[in-house]
Amino acid sequence: MTAAGLLETRDVSVSFGGFQAVDQVSLDIREGSITGLIGPNGAGKSTLFNAIVGEQACDSGTIRFNGRAIGDLPPNAVYDSGLARTFQIPRPFAAMSVFENLMLAAPNQPGERFWVPVIARRGIDARERQIAERAREILAFTTLDGVADEAAGRLSGGQQKLLELARVLMSTPKMIMLDEPAAGVNPTLTRVLIEKIEQLNSEGCTFLIIEHDMDLVMRHCHAIVAMSNGRIIYEGDAAGAQSNETLLNAYLGASVDA
Repeated sequence: MTAAGLLETRDVSVSFGGFQAVDQVSLDIREGSITGLIGPNGAGKSTLFNAIVGEQACDSGTIRFNGRAIGDLPPNAVYDSGLARTFQIPRPFAAMSVFENLMLAAPNQPGERFWVPVIARRGIDARERQIAERAREILAFTTLDGVADEAAGRLSGGQQKLLELARVLMSTPKMIMLDEPAAGVNPTLTRVLIEKIEQLNSEGCTFLIIEHDMDLVMRHCHAIVAMSNGRIIYEGDAAGAQSNETLLNAYLGASVDA
């Protein structure tokens, strides 16, 4: 990828003691794309995700999103900038309902400031109605409206992955980073998840997806980035990935039908 992207990393490195988890990684994620980030376990993919969103400090390098340096921002500020992420293992508020999980994820809630309820009750009520309407729209979009009142912890693994997506959508992000969205999800819900990703992408949302499901990656990602031992070993499209000897030896082992 040669053109500057919506998300850019330059020579990002992260180490833990003597272990180099991410080693001078430079990426350009094009706006409007779905990019797959692949590689064997321990390749550094999740560590790179954590560094990008401010959950892991970098040893060196720079990170820019939408033209702004974000490498030194805390996770909440990165989220507010329009860059959201989900987790490989969903992290809902298990005892709260699905609907309540979405309500909590909404940004710009004036009632969170202790003095506002005293002097601006009407404004708080209006904002809560807006948030509730948005939550209902997203629940319908992610096919979770039928379980809106269920405790989030009682959902299936696939439904919890959809809930992860639903929660980040409450902020209307410009880009979403998904960490293994298909892991542990049955084929029916995987198809639903892919459908929603592609619909959101058609509406302008950019995606960077860590995924081990090679069929999903090869069929649905516009670009593919492969990591091994903390470094990028391949950048290109699905056709190139299936014939790249370095990538095949490091991870795929054999070509994957597109």
